[in-house]
Amino acid sequence: MTYFGSLPLVFIVTAFAVATAIIGWFGIKMTKTARELAHGTGLGEALMGALFIGASTSLSGITMSVSAAVSGHAELAVSNGFGGIAAQTAFLALADIAYRRANLEHAAASAENLFMSAFLLTLLSIHVLALSFPIVSIFSIHPATVILVISYIFGVYLLARTHDMPMWLPRKTTDTPAEHSNYNRSHKPNIWMLWLYFAGYATIVALAGWSLAQLAIPLGEKTGLSHGVVGGVFTAVSTSIPELVVAITAVRMGSINLAVGDIIGGNAFDTLFISASDIAYREGSIYAAMTSTEQFWLANSMLMTGVLLMGLIYRQRHGPGNIGFESVTLLILYFGGLVILSVAG
Repeated sequence: MTYFGSLPLVFIVTAFAVATAIIGWFGIKMTKTARELAHGTGLGEALMGALFIGASTSLSGITMSVSAAVSGHAELAVSNGFGGIAAQTAFLALADIAYRRANLEHAAASAENLFMSAFLLTLLSIHVLALSFPIVSIFSIHPATVILVISYIFGVYLLARTHDMPMWLPRKTTDTPAEHSNYNRSHKPNIWMLWLYFAGYATIVALAGWSLAQLAIPLGEKTGLSHGVVGGVFTAVSTSIPELVVAITAVRMGSINLAVGDIIGGNAFDTLFISASDIAYREGSIYAAMTSTEQFWLANSMLMTGVLLMGLIYRQRHGPGNIGFESVTLLILYFGGLVILSVAG
C-alpha cells in the first residue's frame, strides 16, 4: 500500500512536515489566485470555492481512497472519505476562530452556501440508503454509485443556477462584508494565465496531499490501530490539510465565502470518494464491506453538516470566544467522535 512503512520514524515525520509546508505555501498562492478568478470571471467566491477549490483540494483524498480500494482495503478507502468530511467540517470552526470580526457563519451566509449544505446532506443520505441494501451490485458496483454521480452533476447545475438567479438573498448587516470590497477593480488580470497558475498550484497541492496520505498510513499502523481508524483519522486529516490552509488563508484575506464554499463544496466532492472506491473495489459492493467505524463517520458527518446548516440559517453574530454555537458544537462532535472511536477501538 505504501513504500514508507519500512522507513525510520524520524524520516516519516520529517517528510510529513515538508509536505505540509509545501501545501501551506502553494495553498496560499492557490487561494489568492482563486479569489482573482472568482471576481475576474464573475463566478463569485462561494461558487469558485465550492467547485474548483473544493474539487482541487480533494484530489489527494480521492487518489488515496481509490488506491486503497484497488488494494482491497475497503475500510481504509471509505473511512478516508467520511472521516475527511467530518475533519473538514470541524476546520470551519478553526476558520471561525481566525475570523475575529464576527461569527463566520453569520458573515458568510449566502444562497450558494446554504444550497451546498443541503446538497451535501442529500448526497450523504444516498450513502445511508445504500447501506440498507449493501450486497446489491451490478458488476460489483452498487447502484448508489451511479445515482450519486448523477446527483452530484445535477446538483452542480442547480448550484450554478442558484448563483446566476438567486430566488432569495440573506439579510445584510454591518458584519456582512461585501464580496468585492477587497478586490481591486482597476486591476484586470489575464484570466487564462490565472487559470494556468491555478491548475499548477492545485496540482502541487494535490501531490503533496497524496504524499501526506502515504506517510500517514505507516504513522497510523505503528500505533496498531485498525484500517478504519487509520483512514478516518490519520489519512483523512492529512488529506484535508489543503482545505484547512485554504480556509484560513481565505478568511485572513477577507474572502469568507471562498473559505466556506471551499469546505462545503469539498465535502460534497468527497462523497464521490466512495463511488470511485466502489468502482475500484473488485470484491463486490464496497457498502457490504463497511464496518461500524465507517458508519459512525457517516452519521457524524451528517450530524455536523446539519449543525452547520442551522448555523448558516440562524446567523448568530457573536458567541463563546467570538465564535458561533455551531462552531463550538462542531468541535465537540468531532473531537468527541475521536474519543469514542479510540475507546471503542
